[in-house]
Amino acid sequence: MGNQVVIAVGTFILLLTGLLLGYVLSQLVLGFLAFNLLTFFGTLSLILIFGTLYYVLFWQLRREQSRPSSSPNRTIPNQSQEDVSDSYLKNRLIARLSGDTAAAERLIEQAKQTYPGMPENWYCERVLDDLERGQ
Repeated sequence: MGNQVVIAVGTFILLLTGLLLGYVLSQLVLGFLAFNLLTFFGTLSLILIFGTLYYVLFWQLRREQSRPSSSPNRTIPNQSQEDVSDSYLKNRLIARLSGDTAAAERLIEQAKQTYPGMPENWYCERVLDDLERGQ
């Protein structure tokens, strides 16, 4: 949810900055705005703001898309990392279900019955993947 807010706000500011930059540049080209040191630095700052927001916004989108998913080549974590991973995945699942812990437990139990013998975090990942795919 936090990343979506950052993306939405960044997109809005990027759009607003782009419109303002386009307006200033069009006024400069049409000759309605005098070219002096103030308009030069104002236009330069708008270009820098626009470029920075563009970079940060798409960096955020790229980072969100490249989050590690469960891959078979992953190394086996030690026990403390596995415990943290289990609770993190369970918390993500519960958050995805709007705090419904009973539903999260039911979905994990269904996955355990369907795919017996897998590690606990695998079931959480499986349920999260199924929810993302809309199943």
